[in-house]
Amino acid sequence: MLEGKNVNLRVVEKEDLSLIVDWANDPKFNGEHEPIMQLSKTELEKWYASSGSEEKWFLIEKKDGAKIGLVRCDSHAWGMTLGSVLIPSERGKGYCTEAVSILVDYLFLYKDIVRIQARFNKHNVASKRVLEKVGFTEEGTMRQSSFSRGKWVDMTVCSILREEWKEPKILTRTGR
Repeated sequence: MLEGKNVNLRVVEKEDLSLIVDWANDPKFNGEHEPIMQLSKTELEKWYASSGSEEKWFLIEKKDGAKIGLVRCDSHAWGMTLGSVLIPSERGKGYCTEAVSILVDYLFLYKDIVRIQARFNKHNVASKRVLEKVGFTEEGTMRQSSFSRGKWVDMTVCSILREEWKEPKILTRTGR
């Protein structure tokens, strides 16, 4: 478990898959700027069984154990790509910013990588703000690179480099 001040991150376990399917199939969960997903538990179980170490998902939990969202990271030769999402009732409270900060701290402390990147729908002001607060720098636009809700949308790419990160900001403890 990765511990922060207000939230913890823990690796998704098989027992969590039903909750994730419920979230994924709720159009409000991904928000107005992301594609509407429909995912079966069988599909998610197949992914979970085959995902290996290339992709890691973490549940975001409040200190009382309430599960409020997900952060994920995908491994690449040059670094990592991350993404995050919270249940609608917990947005705007700083939890996502803290969760992304915890994940960035963890990745730079325990992985030999030089950069972490993220991409988001250019209209998603909340995602942009989270990444700015964590120290990401906007790099550019991927034009019409995501199909969402019946139209092609531009995605913004941003990153944080190891030399820009310097030291942990949120992560207080790892392990159990």
